[in-house]
Amino acid sequence: MKIISWNTTNACNMYCAHCYRDAGCKAEEELSTEEGKKLLSEIAKAGFKIMIFSGGEPLMRPDILELVKYASDLHMIPVFGTNGTLITLDMAKKLKEAGARAMGISLDSLDPKKHDTFRSFPGGWEGAVQGMKNCAAVGLPFQIHTTVMDWNQGELEAMTDFAVEIGAKAHHFFFLVPTGRAKTIEEESLRAEQYEDVLTRIMKKQQEVDIELKPTCAPQFLRIADQLGYKTRFHRGCLAGLSYCIISPRGKVQPCAYLNMELGDVRETPFDEIWAKNEVLQKLRTLDYSGGCGACQYKGACGGCRARAAYYHGGDYMSEEPWCLYHGRRGE
Repeated sequence: MKIISWNTTNACNMYCAHCYRDAGCKAEEELSTEEGKKLLSEIAKAGFKIMIFSGGEPLMRPDILELVKYASDLHMIPVFGTNGTLITLDMAKKLKEAGARAMGISLDSLDPKKHDTFRSFPGGWEGAVQGMKNCAAVGLPFQIHTTVMDWNQGELEAMTDFAVEIGAKAHHFFFLVPTGRAKTIEEESLRAEQYEDVLTRIMKKQQEVDIELKPTCAPQFLRIADQLGYKTRFHRGCLAGLSYCIISPRGKVQPCAYLNMELGDVRETPFDEIWAKNEVLQKLRTLDYSGGCGACQYKGACGGCRARAAYYHGGDYMSEEPWCLYHGRRGE
């Protein structure tokens, strides 16, 4: 199923250390309501089903409910990536009525102080948790999104237990890719051995809970699940350019949030045409990787993180994923 994320606005009430969009103030020339509707129509035409409204903070966009309803009327599945602090009980009701199907709410620690410091927003933890409770109160499904760092990796299983307790339908783990403001905290991200260990722990935790656990920007989880003999509903790790892409507030198309390459402008070329014909997207679809990723038996399922490959190999998005322990051992 094709998934797309539209950064509907650069405006945000937080200033998170890891923000790939460097969000804060609304950007000049963000897509208007009518341009947004045209974009949504072209996204539907291209066969995308899951429509992620993200930001910045998407709930800071005044017309967000109108856009959600429009996407729903196009038979797409509107979902959100949000910090949760603006999900009042009334907003939760309105989102559900407009057709929103699920809210992805960020929570990076069970320690409110750590979460609030990471996101430069006093009261952010309490606001996110209250947003979850408001979703639950109106029957709007939600899941927890956690950015995995060296300082919170030890509490991931406990956070999953919290997700189960509060009624989340899933717990997704986002692994840092050095882009946007995240370049300044690159040294806090995990490396190959830690990366492997944390993914193994997540896969083992999945066997203990009924909610869905999914690593993002860590495509090796599929290889690890296979090696452990675990079944998963997921069949592909890195989706960039294959069944996923992202659109900026100004309408620029990128293969993923972290692969900072502008492939086209939806104001100049219909999105469905960009998706079908762009040369970078077509190259990504060949899976013709170099280095360890090219030789790996799991390249069809995993694919390595293309954005991380580009960052550490001078922009070569088809090169080897640098944080994978598996192909490193194969080369010894």
